Amino acid sequence: MILTGHRLLTAIVGGGAIGALVLGFALYSQRRAQAIAAPTPAIATEEYGQRLITDTARLLGPDHDDPAMRYSGSRLACSSCHLGSGADPGMLSLLESADLYPRYSGRDGGERDLFDRINGCMERSMNGRTLPRNSPELIAMVNYVESLGDRFKAMGTSLRHATDPAAFVRPERAVNFTAGEQVFKERCAICHGADGLGLHASANAEDGYVFPPLWGPDSFNDGAGMARVLTAARFIKARMPLGEPTLTNDDAFDVAGYINAQPRPHMENLERDYPKRAEKPIDSPYGPYADPFPQDQHRFGPFKPIEEYYKAQKTARQ
Repeated sequence: MILTGHRLLTAIVGGGAIGALVLGFALYSQRRAQAIAAPTPAIATEEYGQRLITDTARLLGPDHDDPAMRYSGSRLACSSCHLGSGADPGMLSLLESADLYPRYSGRDGGERDLFDRINGCMERSMNGRTLPRNSPELIAMVNYVESLGDRFKAMGTSLRHATDPAAFVRPERAVNFTAGEQVFKERCAICHGADGLGLHASANAEDGYVFPPLWGPDSFNDGAGMARVLTAARFIKARMPLGEPTLTNDDAFDVAGYINAQPRPHMENLERDYPKRAEKPIDSPYGPYADPFPQDQHRFGPFKPIEEYYKAQKTARQ
């Protein structure tokens, strides 16, 4: 099954609007019909979906023998961020992702489902292009994520952040790049390399990385969620260093800023994101913005003045 009507009903009814229910079902029916216009290929299994997430570079990367299968623009794997092929509980786990969609996306300015969300990662985190909605690969990944949700529900309890340390608390200052560089050298470089370009799995580029690059041509692009300092800091605080997440809030904040100050691929047409500019996250690294603060402050803080500006704007409208 690709998406279930029950999941969609739960998501929409939770919002409480009859109009949204009708519109949501119409959108769901249209998108589902597009996704399964042809019989689902036998290859689109949960197992294939998991392989695509763990072996993305080989199966969808830029070195694929078939140019038509080169969907990822990097040699990262989806599991570079979604640890344990997304089955590990904690930050960026995929265990509960299926139940979060469809939902409204401020970045896209509309309702998006799990197909859209995966394709968003392909364009941004993987610096590539979207998969057709009826492709065996996209259907397989959706099936795999949904299977994780089914297994997770059988556990009967939420483990989403069970393995994470205390949640990241934002320092109310700008990033200290000198401190961030020091954290990188002492705690990150051993895995990701002194140059930040990762550790290759083998001499063959198509094999991807054991530890992914944090910047450079094979890293996520500047439209990815990880290009946002606060998003990166939350992940780093929760999951890094791998197996020993002991960084302080200041460490995570500063090293996230240092990493995101380094060169990485650029995504075109970022100005189209967030049609409602006021919905753009305060740490969005690219404009235009609905506020008077400079881009560098949005990228590296301090964030409290930006946050207070939007709070004041909201209060004025009430």
